[in-house]
Amino acid sequence: MLKINVVDSCRTNNFDDSQLFEKISKVWGNMSDVLGIKYGVYHNYSTNYKGDYTLSVGTEEGINNAETIEIPSLEYKIFEVDMSKSTENAIFETWKHIWDLEEKKLLKREYLVDFEKYYVDGKVEIYIGVEK
Repeated sequence: MLKINVVDSCRTNNFDDSQLFEKISKVWGNMSDVLGIKYGVYHNYSTNYKGDYTLSVGTEEGINNAETIEIPSLEYKIFEVDMSKSTENAIFETWKHIWDLEEKKLLKREYLVDFEKYYVDGKVEIYIGVEK
């Protein structure tokens, strides 16, 4: 089990929140001073990828008085992000691919916890909790 120390969080929706990009930019902006591997954790899903969810950003590094999120030991399908594009576009394109696989019934998600892992060397992976 992985424990993430939360720096900031927001509640949003990929399709019905006109302030989606502002909210996400704000929480990630609060990570600028954090060194080491960074995480974007998606949790508290109301339904599926079309519903509301909470995005929390954080790190495994110790942060005084930080709320923690425990990432359960689920079965995860890992999607490596093609970083040949800008970071934002590359991540969004990967999420669109994940949603497309789900729509085609090729990916059965748990909707407990999913997360993005940002390595220091620039590599990004998206971990999707899947049904066993």
